[in-house]
Amino acid sequence: MSWMCSGTSNKELIANLWRQGLLKTPRVKEAFEKVDRAHFSPLGPYEDSPQRIGYDATISAPHMHAQATEALAHRLKPGAKVLDIGSGSGYLTAVFAHLVSPGGQCVGVEHIPQLCTMSEVNLRKDPVHRAMLENGTMKIIKSDGRLGYPEGGPYDAIHVGAAAQGFPQALIDQLKAPGSMFIPVEEGMLGTQHIYHVEKKADGTVEKNKAYGVLYVPLTDAKVHPN
Repeated sequence: MSWMCSGTSNKELIANLWRQGLLKTPRVKEAFEKVDRAHFSPLGPYEDSPQRIGYDATISAPHMHAQATEALAHRLKPGAKVLDIGSGSGYLTAVFAHLVSPGGQCVGVEHIPQLCTMSEVNLRKDPVHRAMLENGTMKIIKSDGRLGYPEGGPYDAIHVGAAAQGFPQALIDQLKAPGSMFIPVEEGMLGTQHIYHVEKKADGTVEKNKAYGVLYVPLTDAKVHPN
């Protein structure tokens, strides 16, 4: 997949994701075009592969970001609230913010304080994203992602960018009814991981649909990192 979608610029990367059918919805494609990965992934921003961003964290491959956003696109509408767990360098938080504007909000939750600082610095590189931080369309919170951010909920959509052990009940509780969650889950003795599409229906019942195998960093407690 990676050799098909990598590009030499943000425009080329997004065009390749569209050509391969990983981006399918015009408004999602437009949101991706508005967020330059070079602001969030300095080592190989247009490579379709995970990239290290420091502190034992990575930014997911563009094709995974595309699939996650498309899976939640039916909830990511103007005025919606979205929670981005494991927001890392801030990239997908910005993409989501474009999709829920105007009137919506994306809250990025990250447990590593240095990444919270980094993501805000990254977002302020673009004047549009700087304005979104200042007017509250985007918010970066330092917290344990497994607990979500109930103060900002309930959420139309929740994206989890690290592999959870099971389904954190706090996140399911913070979903609106109806609402959707995209989450990688570690399962079984071998620690295999699969993406699940979780749908909370209007009556509050929850449906968990297994999609495909993946390999994400774990959703865990923060390690202590030097400043």
